[in-house]
Amino acid sequence: MSPAIFGHGHLRLYLLFVLDERAMHGYEIIQALSDRFGGTYVPSAGTIYPRLAKLEAEGLVTKQSDGRKTVYAITETGRAELNDRRDELEGIEHGIGDSVRRLADEVRSSVSEAMSTLRAELAAAAREARDDARFATASARETAREGAAAATAGAAAAGASAAAAASDAVRDATTSMHSTVSESRSDSRAQVQRAEVLLAEFRQDLRTELRSAAARGSVDGSVVDELESGLSRLRADLVSRLL
Repeated sequence: MSPAIFGHGHLRLYLLFVLDERAMHGYEIIQALSDRFGGTYVPSAGTIYPRLAKLEAEGLVTKQSDGRKTVYAITETGRAELNDRRDELEGIEHGIGDSVRRLADEVRSSVSEAMSTLRAELAAAAREARDDARFATASARETAREGAAAATAGAAAAGASAAAAASDAVRDATTSMHSTVSESRSDSRAQVQRAEVLLAEFRQDLRTELRSAAARGSVDGSVVDELESGLSRLRADLVSRLL
């Protein structure tokens, strides 16, 4: 979500407001802002840390190392500016309420669009399944006709015993065809669902690790470049195997 959700200078003031509650490290500040927006707005580390550095340069906040984390705290000068701008802060809080509602509307709209797409995909899958079923039925009928013809010829040459054997062969072929088609499609759908679960778990785990690393300031462009190239290679390899 874009940091333009705050007006000019408002994010700076709101950071002082958050730190006035207690000292926090960078990730906690990001999480506190996300919580105030109900999770609809999560500022990036690239948005928060430069502003914290500027507040420190102006003497409005301090930072101290706490193990591997850097903790930020408001100074008396920062608290004085915050108190002088309480009226402006109230307006920001009111604007946040409006922004949360607007972002929630956007999320609902996105979810509705995704559901519409999903319904369309399910309908297409259902049509495909019906087409496959009709094809299997037509193939079975053709096999039955061929079997009946063979049974007739066999009956003329060898009697009722050959006709019975041909009938059994038709029935077995039809049953095998239906079973093969059903098992193949069922296994494919199961594998797709498994892939979706793996992708979701990978995205969630990687997102958590990146946010934690960003809070420590240890994410640079080379990490993202390596992620991008790795994902591109993996996608190309998987697509070539699927074709």
